[in-house]
Amino acid sequence: MLGAQFMALLDVFIVNVAAPTLSRELHASGADLQLVVAGYAITYSVLLITGARLGERLGHGRVHLAGLALFTVASLACGLAQGVTELIVFRLAQGAGSALMIPQVLSLIQRTFTGASRARALGAYAAVLATGAAAGQVLGGVLVAADVFGTGWRPVFLVNVPVGAVLLVLGRRVLPRHEAGHRAARGLDLPGLVLLGAAVSLFTVPLVLGQEQDWPLWAWLSLAGSAVVFALFCGYESRLARRGGSPLIAPRVLRHPGMGTAAFRILAVMAVNGGFLFALTLHLQGGLGHSALRTGLTFAPTAVVFGLVGLTWRMWPAAWQRALIPAGFGLTALSLAGIALALEGGGDGGAAVYVAYAGMGAGLALGFSPTLTGALAAVRPEDAPDASGLLATVTQLGQLTGVAVFGTLFLSRVESLGASSAYTSAEALFACLFALAGTAAVAAVSGLVLRRR
Repeated sequence: MLGAQFMALLDVFIVNVAAPTLSRELHASGADLQLVVAGYAITYSVLLITGARLGERLGHGRVHLAGLALFTVASLACGLAQGVTELIVFRLAQGAGSALMIPQVLSLIQRTFTGASRARALGAYAAVLATGAAAGQVLGGVLVAADVFGTGWRPVFLVNVPVGAVLLVLGRRVLPRHEAGHRAARGLDLPGLVLLGAAVSLFTVPLVLGQEQDWPLWAWLSLAGSAVVFALFCGYESRLARRGGSPLIAPRVLRHPGMGTAAFRILAVMAVNGGFLFALTLHLQGGLGHSALRTGLTFAPTAVVFGLVGLTWRMWPAAWQRALIPAGFGLTALSLAGIALALEGGGDGGAAVYVAYAGMGAGLALGFSPTLTGALAAVRPEDAPDASGLLATVTQLGQLTGVAVFGTLFLSRVESLGASSAYTSAEALFACLFALAGTAAVAAVSGLVLRRR
């Protein structure tokens, strides 16, 4: 399950460092390229809640395997695509496959493990979840630089095919496929699915296309419309629950102690992570002229340390546990400031910057892993589909928001500074990283403001 989770997350970011090669070989326009990179994220985020409910009705193992099969076939089609239009369509299909398989991971953890074993499983899940983002950058750089048999960008998609095939064989042997559970009779709540899908679509599409088109009026109208449609969704779900129906997300999940704070913190940590990866990639490749391989390997300390901390934080002294989340966000803010200062002026930062990259990984892990574990450890097994769909959607929206908001800040700052150079790119990155540090600082104190009474 975690292998499939890791593979799906890799695909959100693995295309980033391959984008220049892909654009050159397929003669893709800027809008085409952005749809190749972000089309996956659009269908992924829009269909996550639907995937969670289908898993509840049809069986989590069965739906996971169906999503994994779709993802694997779509990856093969992406790798063999002969034109940019084909590639965009197959990327959308990849995202749909991920939306089917990913919500089932948390649901099966919740239904299979109890007590300390559940907490350990959630810790492993959290470590995989955000490590995949940085690892995607690393692996993408390695594959593009290797240019296997002269195939250029294609291995970033084809690498999923043998992995997916192995996971399908293993999954059919070990995953339950007939455990629809005692709440399987709940309806799909089609009106709720349509309203939530529309709200998420109206939010995500302008986020991924707005910057490329210089934020036209339709993008702002779409964002405003998403808030209106989401309000309609909330009103409909509340009325449905009062009538004794089956809302898409059970109200008790939203009322679960600490769920609101956890959702905000997860949104914040993923926004910081997404914005950091995007802006630094643009600076390293565009400003400093680094190769795809060197750019990808830059993120290795962040990915490795995130994984190590995410897997071991529960072993740390009990007296530290309450302070881990705010300390993690604080360390993230300090690390971002350190990276900004090290790269100021257009330099490469020397060895010291890699210490800050490692601190970034540790801080993000402490902000994310204990938050997710605390939010889900006490959720009842029957509420696992709703909780997993909700937090998976928040995670994806956080990544998209970070790329859109902080990517726009970086690119706008570069444009305002005039001629592009290592110096102007570094100045733009400086402003962006301190904005990211401020976001992390706000998240550090969020528990004091958002804690439920």
